[in-house]
Amino acid sequence: MHKDTFSVSTSSYMELVDITPQVRAALQESGVTKGVCYLFNPHTTAALTINEGADPAVRSDIVMALEEMIPFKLHFRHAEGNSPSHVLASLFGASETIFVEQGRLLLGTWQKIYFCEFDGPRTRKVHVRIGTAL
Repeated sequence: MHKDTFSVSTSSYMELVDITPQVRAALQESGVTKGVCYLFNPHTTAALTINEGADPAVRSDIVMALEEMIPFKLHFRHAEGNSPSHVLASLFGASETIFVEQGRLLLGTWQKIYFCEFDGPRTRKVHVRIGTAL
């Protein structure tokens, strides 16, 4: 199993950062041609997702919709004041699994992998594990 960790720096309170190039680099370094790529985000106010990458407006539309869905002005009890970020991270999830075939991530034509920042700006980590198929 190939292991890698890379950093993601964010510049806004809430943003989606395309990490597909870093994941592809880890896959190339691994030498795995058929298997599975596991991604894990060890942060409670950030998440991972796969979505369209052709039109950058999709990312901003997602952020806009999330800001409407989870009101930041609710009377949350968490003392740090970032409860909406925890809620959003739970909705998206901390991991992604992507199949690997012929040395490539099996993403759809328009799909990209995104690190979802919900409590930034920060520098975060993403763990990558790539293993061969059984």
